[in-house]
Amino acid sequence: MRKTLTPQLRTDCGETQLLLLDLGAGANRMGGSILAQVNNEMGDTAPDLENPALLKGFFDGMQASIEQGDILAYHDRSDGGLLATLAEMSFAGHVGVSVDVQTLGDDSIAALFNEELGAVIQVTAERANAIAERFSDAGVDVHLLGGLNNRQELEIVKKKKSLFTRPRVDLQRTWGETSYRMAALRDNADCAREEFNALCAEDPGLSANLTYNPEEDIAAPYINSGVRPAVAILREQGVNSHVEMAAAFNRAGFDSVDVHMSDLLAGRRALADFAGVIACGGFSYGDVLGAGEGWAKTVLFNEQIRDQFQTFFHRPDSFSLGVCNGCQMLSNLKTLIPGAELWPRFVRNLSEQFEARFSLVRVEESPSIFLQGMAGSHMPIAISHGEGRAEFSSQKAMDRLLASNQIAMRFLDNHGAVAGTYPANPNGSPDGITGVSSADGRATLMMPHPERVYRTVQNSWHPDDWGEDGAWMRMFRNARKFVD
Repeated sequence: MRKTLTPQLRTDCGETQLLLLDLGAGANRMGGSILAQVNNEMGDTAPDLENPALLKGFFDGMQASIEQGDILAYHDRSDGGLLATLAEMSFAGHVGVSVDVQTLGDDSIAALFNEELGAVIQVTAERANAIAERFSDAGVDVHLLGGLNNRQELEIVKKKKSLFTRPRVDLQRTWGETSYRMAALRDNADCAREEFNALCAEDPGLSANLTYNPEEDIAAPYINSGVRPAVAILREQGVNSHVEMAAAFNRAGFDSVDVHMSDLLAGRRALADFAGVIACGGFSYGDVLGAGEGWAKTVLFNEQIRDQFQTFFHRPDSFSLGVCNGCQMLSNLKTLIPGAELWPRFVRNLSEQFEARFSLVRVEESPSIFLQGMAGSHMPIAISHGEGRAEFSSQKAMDRLLASNQIAMRFLDNHGAVAGTYPANPNGSPDGITGVSSADGRATLMMPHPERVYRTVQNSWHPDDWGEDGAWMRMFRNARKFVD
């Protein structure tokens, strides 16, 4: 997991070069290519691999390069050929690309659109020759294509003559327009338009700025004591994030116990035995509309279970966390939770779609025991929900929650401003609200999934200097510190 590569071109590694690793050995066969098909043809000769040893050499060279950290970005030469590969890498990195195809043969169209086996890799300029030699020794044809430009253009030249130059934004909008048109018909048209229009805006990408050291284990003294408080990892039919949640709490020094609602209903488990209750996310009741509300009604309509939850929430030494479906569930139990009367309910996303993204959030100053010492930090987090939009009974109720400092977390755009548009605000919550706390901080709700990114390797993007512990591990250690 620590050695994975993506097509995202890096702009933070100094001068870099793009290399084409051509397993087609310059054959540039066009049969069956996308270019042929869009011209209502199939072509005569399809790409092939005549020498399997070449593929093995390519694989061995890639493994050695990955192991030594030589490759910054990677994309196979696939559907559409080299031009599509370069364009998609440009889109992923939000950066311009300038390449020279002089060494790729006389037929530039075939060179740019053939779909022979191969890949484009980004490497540092100082390592380019050594890496090229490594693949050449394995029999792979290596071509130095060029590098990045600061003009936000995809530029292709041959013998100093321009073959093709287009703004990246124009190409990316063309590339994504079909998806946009479909989404506008199928989903919320305004959200689809906001996402499509965002391609025109300057986008610095994801970032992280922490007010604490994620490697600092503030729970270590309590773990060293040998005491491991029990925490109930609560789930219902269809919930699927309980294993990650249990792992995070275990790492923070708790004894995580799997508790299904049927265990409580049957009397096999009692909340009185636990320091904390964690309502997990996933697809309770098959994720039908209002699934979290249905889960809550299991509590509210059963007098014995209702009293058990109410007693637990009122215990001054207890804590609770609701994530995703669990957030929706606990929000519907607010009449049982001290200091939760201002909480919103969570309803269907404004986009009319299930949203699974890696979104940027900011931790706000709140009484939440989970977020102590984290206020002011912003970092990405996994989201995965269909009903995450915070809905308040009135503007007055929302204003009162704001005034009470019970807002725990907000969505941000990539410029660090509170997100008001899609997809930076993936569910349409007002003022970017995606997490709230009870008045005394012992109960916290959030739509995002911190348990899915508490280790650095779980993050699809992270700063290079992060160690084993991701930014969200602090949340679980805060809980262990609370149980003194």
